Parts: sequence; C-alpha cells; structure tokens
Amino acid sequence: MIRILAYGVHVYTACGLVFNALAMLEIFKLHPDPRWVFGWLLAATFVDMTDGTFARKFDVKTNAPLFDGRKIDDLVDFLTFTFVPLMMVLRLGWVPEPGLAFVAPALVASVMGFSNVGAKDEADGYFMGFPSYWNVVAFYAGYCGNVWVNAAMMIGFALMTFAPIGFMYPTLAPRKWRKFMIVGGYAWCLWCLAMLPSYPNTPAWAVWLSLCGPVFYGLISVVEWTKLQQTKRQEVTS
Repeated sequence: MIRILAYGVHVYTACGLVFNALAMLEIFKLHPDPRWVFGWLLAATFVDMTDGTFARKFDVKTNAPLFDGRKIDDLVDFLTFTFVPLMMVLRLGWVPEPGLAFVAPALVASVMGFSNVGAKDEADGYFMGFPSYWNVVAFYAGYCGNVWVNAAMMIGFALMTFAPIGFMYPTLAPRKWRKFMIVGGYAWCLWCLAMLPSYPNTPAWAVWLSLCGPVFYGLISVVEWTKLQQTKRQEVTS
C-alpha cells in the first residue's frame, strides 16, 4: 500500500500538467479570459505547494524509485511558472510589439535557471537568482496597463535570474521563517483568488495590498541571505 501511495504522489505531481493544458486551451481561444488562465495556474500551483509534503510522507525516493519525482516536478513547474504565463502575456499583448522580443529573454533565462545545478541551495533553503515566478509577474502585468513598464519588468527579472542573490525556498526556508513563508504563501494565493472575479478591474487598494506579499518576500529573502553570507565569510576567516 505504501508503494502504491508513493507512486500515486508522482501521478499527483504530474496532474499539474492537466491544469496547464486547461490554461493553454483558454489562451488559444479567440477571446481568452485571463481569469480562467490564472485560475488554472493557481490550481497547478496548489499541487506544487502540496506534493512535496506527500513525497516526504511516503518517501517516494525509496518506495517509488522507478520515476524521478524531481524531474517530473521541474517539468511541471516550468510550464506552470514560466511557459504558460509568458504565453498569456504574449497572446494578450501586455508587452510592446514584437512581443516575443521581450518574452523570449524571460523564457531563455528561466530554462537556464531550471537547468542550473546550483540554482537550489536546499541546505540553507534558498533559490539562487530570481526563481522564475513568471506567473506572479504576469499577474501584475495584467493590472499595470503600460506595455513598456511590463517590458522593463520582463527584462529586469530575466537578468535577475543570473544575479548572485538568494530568494527563500518557502518549504525549505530557515526554520524561523519557514512557517511564516508557507502560511503567508497560502494567504497571498487566497487573496489573489478573491481578486480574480474582477480581474483586471480590481480596486487599486486590493492590488496594492496584494503586492505587500511579493515585496515582503523579496526583501526578507535578500536581507536574510545577505546575513547568511556574512556569517559564512566570518566562519571562513575565523
């Protein structure tokens, strides 16, 4: 039974592909509705946020060794956090023409980030460089309304993928921040879900309030990562 459940975790992770497919079907429509696209991406994100707990509980590496759960997870994550949201940005014209000139750098940077063997510092609980949260970038690009500001965001975050900066890996974050990051992540997702029915005409105050989550995450990540690097340097010199 444990082996069946362990293999079931791999299937559960792969089900994120179904939600990505539903999102792409919406993008392909003559008049795509970004609310449905983000809704399906949010469902895929929920799978990504919960499958790790099941994987550890049923020890998939030992009980379901025929499949590489990390590889499945990376493939689904690339679609959920990069490819599908960026295709929506391109399809809906949220960046200047030719849109591919601004979307392509983000796609390439994300692939390089996903393939970087040092991109995840699991021991300390950090991603190195911008962790390809293009679904978040796309969500706020729809609110922005200025294609050139969106273009600058695309190029800026693409460059940050290669920056020597650490961003917290929520489920592996330092112990004092882990619960806060996980609970905060769920709270932010619920708030964004509440904003979806009126997207992109949500009241400005609600949009600005939602931005507190990503901004706080980024600031805390950089501050704590900088402290960690200083501590490591002190240990080496001592």
